[in-house]
Amino acid sequence: MTQRMGIFGGTFDPPHIGHLILAAEAHQQLTLDRVYFVLAADPPHKQDREITPVKHRLAMLASAIQDQEKFEISRVEIDRPGPHFALDSLRQFKADIPDAELIYLIGGDSLRDLPKWHKANEILDIVQKLGVMRRPFTDLNLEALQEQLPQLHSKLEFVDTPLLEISSRELRRKAAHQEHFRNYLHQSVYAYILENQLYSAA
Repeated sequence: MTQRMGIFGGTFDPPHIGHLILAAEAHQQLTLDRVYFVLAADPPHKQDREITPVKHRLAMLASAIQDQEKFEISRVEIDRPGPHFALDSLRQFKADIPDAELIYLIGGDSLRDLPKWHKANEILDIVQKLGVMRRPFTDLNLEALQEQLPQLHSKLEFVDTPLLEISSRELRRKAAHQEHFRNYLHQSVYAYILENQLYSAA
């Protein structure tokens, strides 16, 4: 039986409950067998930003999904040198599990910027679907995107998601300024941040 695999990439710096809710909604609405969290070790679009070391982000992500049997971490971008492009990671997934259907999960903002991605048309060649986790009021010109990426229309599946005004950047800022942020995180992730004094000088 063909597996439907959701591929959910990100820096997860830190992973928060918004990530978990989005993954859960995608899993249910797109009838996925499993959601793979692809931890971006060396994202090409964040070369100018200091990112928390992989060992800490990996530990936090593992802790966040520890009780979710349908969620799994992929090391596809951890175990090879970067910078890492989505296309290369998807090719590796396809090589490892050639019969699987790949559903690449992205946000509405990423869909808007997709024509600027590295070899975006080849990404669409590999995946069965793009699962777009669209926030309300995301400004998208689908007609213009379709002109640049002709395959796009047949690949799109939208995931209805709750309005979640949570971002890792804002949580890092809150942590740095000693503001309240614990309820945005799995309790074990919050404890890990405190124990390792992460983001205190963000």
